[in-house]
Amino acid sequence: MLKEGRRVFSLQRSAFGRYDLDGPLQDDISLLEVSYDRASGNGCYVMRMQPGAKSVPHVHGGTEDFLILEGELVDEDGTVFRQGDFVSYAPGTRHHSWTDTGCLIAVFEWGKPD
Repeated sequence: MLKEGRRVFSLQRSAFGRYDLDGPLQDDISLLEVSYDRASGNGCYVMRMQPGAKSVPHVHGGTEDFLILEGELVDEDGTVFRQGDFVSYAPGTRHHSWTDTGCLIAVFEWGKPD
């Protein structure tokens, strides 16, 4: 049954696109835009990082929250985020991360200035 205004995404069957939100295209990271609005930089997306993938150093313009759905992510200070960890970065936070195992992350970005 379809409900107006509702969209359902299967993480196993949905097509992920190429990740380009932090500058250069990163072939080992893919993106499923759920409610993410590129014009405002707000909304939700799911990011899949292949084993060995690294994010580029970046600064958060607004709040970024994310939930590790699968795998592990290592932040630049060595902190390891595992499945079930919910992480929040304040506006202005600068960091980069990588994964040895690969990971699947639900990302929520909001509060970015226009």
